[in-house]
Amino acid sequence: MLKFLSSLILFGTNGIVAAQISLPSYEIVVLRTLLGSLLLGGIFLFCRKRSNRPSSRRGLALIILSGACLGISWMFLFDAYIQIGVGTSTLIYYCAPVVVMALSPLLFKERLTRAALVGFAFVLVGIVVVNGTGGQDGRSGPGIASAELSALFFVAMVVFSKKAEGVDGLKRSLVQIVAAFVVSAVATGLLHGFSMQVQPADVIPILVLGLVNTGLGSYLYFSSLGALKAQTIAVCGYLEPVSAVVMASLFLGEVMSPLQVLGAVMVLAGATFGELAPQLSRRMHRHPVQAPVH
Repeated sequence: MLKFLSSLILFGTNGIVAAQISLPSYEIVVLRTLLGSLLLGGIFLFCRKRSNRPSSRRGLALIILSGACLGISWMFLFDAYIQIGVGTSTLIYYCAPVVVMALSPLLFKERLTRAALVGFAFVLVGIVVVNGTGGQDGRSGPGIASAELSALFFVAMVVFSKKAEGVDGLKRSLVQIVAAFVVSAVATGLLHGFSMQVQPADVIPILVLGLVNTGLGSYLYFSSLGALKAQTIAVCGYLEPVSAVVMASLFLGEVMSPLQVLGAVMVLAGATFGELAPQLSRRMHRHPVQAPVH
């Protein structure tokens, strides 16, 4: 649990650290994924066991597609950080798990519960409130579009990852980050050129973002999943957007209007309810509460 919560808090500081880097968002993603790949590659080689079973080719292919979508998602997300701020971007980005839940009957043949529909409705209304009050300057529209595209590619990443089987957690994380690096590097090179000018003041934040937040954070996250219940992962996972919003307010001076705060609460409450209520319902049916005997 400590490893899992630590990884979520690290992920929640991504926008704070990125704000200290003067490079464009796409270059930040390239450097982040490069350093994260190097650290995860070293951890993988150190922890690898000879008894590991070979991975499924289909599973690896889907993980590569998942990583490619992750790289594109991060490029849009870091652009949204610059345009509309860390807090609002993160809230929009974290609609993705709820969208996956809403699409699960079509994608994974899973039954959509009434609680999930109620949670999804809360999230949609909350996002409308956040978007409708997300700023009055000319950057608001493109920034919100970038955040929504980042959420869309996050959905694709989750779908490909969920359909991938036969790849263990650490290898899965390494392949995803490497694929994210390749896609972001190629896209950056083709669209903006391959030259990159890193200022001395950018070195430490880049190292922290790449090695600590991406590499170490991914290792802590994936290595802890197997020891935790799905319900715990689902509910505690929203510590990341909450911590991102709080730290953006404390360290970057981002101020949310009362309506935006209401929208944020609706997003988080709806997502948590949609994740938690079906599992509580199943538990109640398995262990019904009996009336006390007097």
